[in-house]
Amino acid sequence: MSIYQLTVNKKKHRVDVDSDTPLLWVIRDVIGYTGTKFGCGMGLCGACTVLLNGSPVRSCSTPVSTLKATDKITTIEGLSEKATHPVQEAWVEAQVPQCGYCQSGQILAASALLASNPNPSDEDIDNAMAGNICRCGTYPRMRQAIHSAAKKIQSTKKS
Repeated sequence: MSIYQLTVNKKKHRVDVDSDTPLLWVIRDVIGYTGTKFGCGMGLCGACTVLLNGSPVRSCSTPVSTLKATDKITTIEGLSEKATHPVQEAWVEAQVPQCGYCQSGQILAASALLASNPNPSDEDIDNAMAGNICRCGTYPRMRQAIHSAAKKIQSTKKS
């Protein structure tokens, strides 16, 4: 067991876990944020996606020992306090969620895309979201929601 200092959702956490413990289990079982989901356990489906310094990573295949104390981790709970991030709002407006299992990973991947590319094309969206699997097949709604969130973010910046 080793002690790691992590910043998750802007809060500092001191965790005592084995060095090979996946970040997913630290977030869920040790810290207590359960919005990040376990899907495949191999980093292939995207359900476990979190933001590491603003970039999407698969937390199920990220050992806690690879993180630095200066890293900033954002889970779905940390994206906005009351689900008011433009991507979250657009997700609801476009009625994207069906079963909801993949949604936290999808929303975080989409928010990272819009942070780096405020006006993505359909191809940009497809590339950024590739590997985030939705068993319910709501990909067209996700694309619609991402375009809608992009417009909302752009209009907010102009005002």
